[in-house]
Amino acid sequence: MSVYKSVPGFFLQDSPTADPALIGPLPARFGLIDDSADRWATFEKAVKALNDDAEEGTAYKALWLGRHGEGWHNVAEANHWSKLNGDGEITWGPDPELTPLGHTQARAASALFSTETSLPLPATLYASPMTRALQTLYDTFGHDGRKVYVMENAREHYGEHTCDKRLPLTLIKDKFPDVVFEDGMTEQDELWTDEREAEAHVTERARAVLDTIFDMDDSWIISITSHSGLINGLLRAIGRERYSLPTGGVLPVVVKRTT
Repeated sequence: MSVYKSVPGFFLQDSPTADPALIGPLPARFGLIDDSADRWATFEKAVKALNDDAEEGTAYKALWLGRHGEGWHNVAEANHWSKLNGDGEITWGPDPELTPLGHTQARAASALFSTETSLPLPATLYASPMTRALQTLYDTFGHDGRKVYVMENAREHYGEHTCDKRLPLTLIKDKFPDVVFEDGMTEQDELWTDEREAEAHVTERARAVLDTIFDMDDSWIISITSHSGLINGLLRAIGRERYSLPTGGVLPVVVKRTT
């Protein structure tokens, strides 16, 4: 069994008193405290030093956790509407797309990555299978040939709300033909039910996402594009408090795994 813990001290968001509303979705330098000219080289050296000095069975990775941009379901936030597919004018279920604002938010993340030119980009991009997450990923990183790996466990807190029911696998593949899907994903959504998924189960799924990434990826820097529910599941899995990341936001964390 693996144990995950956050490693604070690198980012403004690491502080237990950090206010997401004040920090915003895309703070300068993604919130990195170090504002020196060689900040990302220093950050990379620090994470790699943690790995070089680690005992056997211990590993460290820097995770860039991206929340999808605004989707049509975010426009219909009232609980009554969340259980329906639409209101006759807007459709938000199942598996809604980004709004125009959502695309703009994702492109703002792309602009910040472009500004931080010395920040190494992950070789593999991990994502939820939901349309809004994959649209955000491509708006942020483009189609540059890097592997996009989709995991069922990286999806949103599911059940009850129609926006969190995914499309059939063949339709997702038609919409995103360059994506690589993990083995075993079913054609139909066999997870979604009329009952909302328990938070403890979201945390279990988040831990499984970490297990997969730490086991299969040797890179020190990782990107996961997903949802607020899954991001907070990941934070619980590494012993951190809930963080209300706005739509289109990016939250970096350094994670230690001990097996």
